[in-house]
Amino acid sequence: MNSTKTVSPWAVVSVTTLGAFLANIQSSALVLALPDVLLGLHATFETILWVLLGYLLITTTLVPLIGRLSDRWGRKNLYTLGFVVFTVASLGAGFSSPQWHGWDLLAWRLVQGLGGALLIANSTALVTDAFGKGNTGAPLGVNQMASASGFILGPLVGGLLTGISWQWVFWINVPLGIAGTLWAMRTLPQDRGAKETAPFDIRGTLLFMTGLTLFLTAVSFLAVPGSDLRLTGLFGLVGLVLLALFFRLERRSAHPFLHLELFTNPRLSLPNLSAGLNALARGAVLFLLTFYLQGPLGMNPFMAGLATAPFGIAMLITSPWAGQRADKGQAALLSTGGLLVAALGLLGMAFVGLHTPYWLLALEMILIGAGSGLFNSPNISLIMGRVDAHHRGTVSGTRILVTNGGQMLALAIVFPFVLSRLPVDLMAKIFLYGGGLTSVPAVAADLVQGIRVAFFFSFVLALAAAVVSILTYRKHSAEPEEVTLN
Repeated sequence: MNSTKTVSPWAVVSVTTLGAFLANIQSSALVLALPDVLLGLHATFETILWVLLGYLLITTTLVPLIGRLSDRWGRKNLYTLGFVVFTVASLGAGFSSPQWHGWDLLAWRLVQGLGGALLIANSTALVTDAFGKGNTGAPLGVNQMASASGFILGPLVGGLLTGISWQWVFWINVPLGIAGTLWAMRTLPQDRGAKETAPFDIRGTLLFMTGLTLFLTAVSFLAVPGSDLRLTGLFGLVGLVLLALFFRLERRSAHPFLHLELFTNPRLSLPNLSAGLNALARGAVLFLLTFYLQGPLGMNPFMAGLATAPFGIAMLITSPWAGQRADKGQAALLSTGGLLVAALGLLGMAFVGLHTPYWLLALEMILIGAGSGLFNSPNISLIMGRVDAHHRGTVSGTRILVTNGGQMLALAIVFPFVLSRLPVDLMAKIFLYGGGLTSVPAVAADLVQGIRVAFFFSFVLALAAAVVSILTYRKHSAEPEEVTLN
């Protein structure tokens, strides 16, 4: 990317770190506020679920497009716009009115998802542009550390702010967003993009975005109790047909929206597949822990949020260290080892019971969090180091699509499988208020059994991700480092 201003690479990291922290603290703090949101807006449990899922849906759908646009137009303006959109949406969300029963909050969350997509699609590319290939592990580890910090502090912040008013869970983003906007404007170099003269692939873009939106909406429907299965199937089928048509047309396109080498060249497809399988393995972990802690173990949401802190703390510690070691040529060992460590923790979770001691749960969460920290930074650094500067936005957006899509699929699989064991009203009570299942021990035992099976499924996926990670390094380490995207 061309730049007209030279800045310290670590100044760029300070901007992207704030963006990562903002998005993650919002997500974890919001969970604590959901009971007050439901009561204050006279909303239904299903609407509240869409408030959570809608943000992820929009973010996942838009990151490939935003990544592609950042390669053409430059990253600074799009990233700064992300802070602005996220801030405005947070302000509007706090003014949601009971007369709309939560639907206006959902609309603001979708806008917030646009802001989040603008931030995360450009974050990794900005860091790679600033540091260059082979030096990104440490700064990407710092970004991962910020994400973990937001996750850890979210329950504390959410609990404190909800004590004042649930609106402040959103309004707290406003000063942070304004600070991020001003800091990005002042700090980020003004890049000019790749100066592409080739026409933009409008047909391919529309096909891909429409197909992806329909398919991921169908996936989201699966995670919401009471969704129309016929409509879900229709959305999913039409989405898959449009995506298949997109890939067929892109094969013959002179100027494709997405370069097919991202999916066909093993040097990019294998590490992305490993990341996707890892996301599929871990995507429902916190959801499963929430139901386990607030159901069979009887914790309230605040205590359950604190109880999951070992996961974030382990990731907080291992992420920057793994990033530094990845820059010294140890990416293969760290990423594969991280997946195996996480798999061990997931296997332990597959044996939880009604009376499992917390210290054992904490140990298993530490293994999962540490494994995630060891895997993420080296994997991202590897992928971003295999493409030229003019395609980093596209590649970054594609990786985020794969990982977020894996998380959404994990939720879609786990929600109906585990929660089919609970009546909807009891499910809502456990998720929103906690308090246990002491009055229905048979239901508690059945829920624990479902959680065990789900964790074992996650364990198998983590092992599969480790196998793919090994193939990534063993089969392609001797090939030319950079992949040419035509």
